[in-house]
Amino acid sequence: MNTHLILPLGTRVTLRQAATTGAGALVAPAGAVGHVVRAPDDAAHAYRVRMPDGAEVSMRRDQLTIRKQEHATALLQADALAEYDLTRHVALRAVVGSRAYGLQSAESDVDRRGFYLPPARLHWALYGVPEQLESADSDEVYWEVGKFLVLALKANPNVLEVLYTPLVLDSTPVARELLDNRHRFLSRRVYQTFNGYVLSQFKRLETDFRMEGAPRWKHAMHLIRLLLSGVAALREGTLPIAVRDEHRAPLLDIRAGSAQWDEVNQWRLALHREFDAAYASTTLPEAPDYAWANDYLVRARRAAVEL
Repeated sequence: MNTHLILPLGTRVTLRQAATTGAGALVAPAGAVGHVVRAPDDAAHAYRVRMPDGAEVSMRRDQLTIRKQEHATALLQADALAEYDLTRHVALRAVVGSRAYGLQSAESDVDRRGFYLPPARLHWALYGVPEQLESADSDEVYWEVGKFLVLALKANPNVLEVLYTPLVLDSTPVARELLDNRHRFLSRRVYQTFNGYVLSQFKRLETDFRMEGAPRWKHAMHLIRLLLSGVAALREGTLPIAVRDEHRAPLLDIRAGSAQWDEVNQWRLALHREFDAAYASTTLPEAPDYAWANDYLVRARRAAVEL
């Protein structure tokens, strides 16, 4: 509950404790529902809440629950997932990021990504399962298998890199089948997704350059690397993860901030032109193999049924 946000007039709320008069007489019991008719100027003062019988009570923010959030809170408190360590159901764990690209430094983290396959009965339960498991402390993210497939079909760069990285740490038979069929997710959609992301992000970097005199150089390096990877995917029908030797030094120069911004931008523009040419001649299909992905998902989830 964020007690620093001021609730607008009309917000339906539930009293977390009974409201009484100064003499101690009960005006409204805990659990009663009303709506805000006067909001304070700041979080330190009280709200005026009108009850269904017309009575008005003065309540602090920590004495109120937003009505529409009450159901979600109850589900969270009753969540059966609290009994489960879903990380035990990770089916694919792989290293991506700088260490997979061959661009790591001594300070580089080990970025682990993959997907998990929860027990089917958790999927069928009232509470559902999270779309991803995440640990900021250990730089780990694992998508639920259905979410992972949807992102792969959209040519999401982060997910495609999980499928193509050579640094696979752990994989179940279900995961290995997916890795064996990773080519089914490469399509001409790579062109739109990779290109669009780089264009939008470079606009932000250019704003940083104008406002602060320097962009985020590490981000700029990864955007150039992403374009190189996308061009190669259209030309070769596979997604290279480790950067080629001739590109490593220039990319590291960008990360170090020793490259000129104009030179970096010119390289980007040249790569966009190469991307256009590669798209015109690629043999990749127009769309990924949705039918296979759907069949795989059904079989994977069926395998997660506990007999």
